[in-house]
Amino acid sequence: MKRIGTFLLALMLALAVPAPCFAAVDEKTVEAPSAVLVSADTGAVLFEKNAHDRRSPASVTKLMTMLLVAEALDTGKIKLTDTVTGSANAASKGGSQIWLEVGEQMTVEELLKAVVIASANDACTALAEFVAGSDGAFVQCMNDRAKELGLQDTHFENCTGLDDTAKNHFSSAYDLAVIAREVLRHNWITKYATVWLDSLRDGKTELNNTNKLVNTYDGITGLKTGTTEKAGFCLCATARRDGMQLIAVVLGAKTSEQRFSAATALQDSGFANYRLVTLSADPKKITQITVKNGVQKILNPAVPAKQQLLCAKGSGDPTYEYKLKKTVDAPVRKNTRVGTVKVKLDGKTVAELPVYAGVNIDKTAFWSVFVRFLRTF
Repeated sequence: MKRIGTFLLALMLALAVPAPCFAAVDEKTVEAPSAVLVSADTGAVLFEKNAHDRRSPASVTKLMTMLLVAEALDTGKIKLTDTVTGSANAASKGGSQIWLEVGEQMTVEELLKAVVIASANDACTALAEFVAGSDGAFVQCMNDRAKELGLQDTHFENCTGLDDTAKNHFSSAYDLAVIAREVLRHNWITKYATVWLDSLRDGKTELNNTNKLVNTYDGITGLKTGTTEKAGFCLCATARRDGMQLIAVVLGAKTSEQRFSAATALQDSGFANYRLVTLSADPKKITQITVKNGVQKILNPAVPAKQQLLCAKGSGDPTYEYKLKKTVDAPVRKNTRVGTVKVKLDGKTVAELPVYAGVNIDKTAFWSVFVRFLRTF
């Protein structure tokens, strides 16, 4: 029940976003066949243009590689200091690279920097092999993770995004934004994505960031570029201002400048038109509930967790209406819904925060009731 309630809340929060008032951006402004702007905080879609079209994502594919590596690091499966030995398969990858040699050893962190900053295909493959045991096994993990995220328009054939021989390698602007949102949950990775210039091999190999917005856009946090003849010029640009983070994905632009201009226009419009509000119920108004025939006579409901809502700039502050049950019958199970906090914005209900029982309360046994009855005499 709680999972369903959480889903409905997320849906309402997404639907609560008012109709876009994009004065600065429209489909003509975004000079790319496919694009999307998504709130990293709530998942709400703020702008879309053919956002579910299946296209070659080029090296923006590496968002999924970055996600799986980040998850492996955060779970302790691998460490940044682990040593990775370059394989013949990794060393053979063309395109962007750090010229990894067969048998050469680098740390996970060095390879990760090469992937995030310079989009190195050889480093990407070496990491994939280290995490999953083989390139193919890692690609299977990528597709499995895509299914877990509910991505409907994504299938990977490799971890790099090289598409000269790939026949069934695709994603969509929306799906890539979903992956990017997951990557940003591991916010430490942005320290690599915002580096403009770095090096490996004691300064002998330069790492130049392929995302020029890192050097020019206020609040930029990353995240990944991609370019092939088949895919065109692609970009996933993320930025944070005033506590709000946005994800702009642009696919298939004709020139590099067009992808950066489109992403900039999308981000600018999002920051100009929206603000992030934290929804927080007042604990003093989450009142006690009487329990009938329970081993405990009073239930103290759990205070709803704080949620975030994307609102149009210029809208009023949210107000709250509290509706809780006065009595419940035992037994009461933890996470049973016992009330609702309605959130209103400018007089309209924009979200509902479910209130749940915080503990289990069993029903009073027959003999306990009987003994209590006898004590009345």
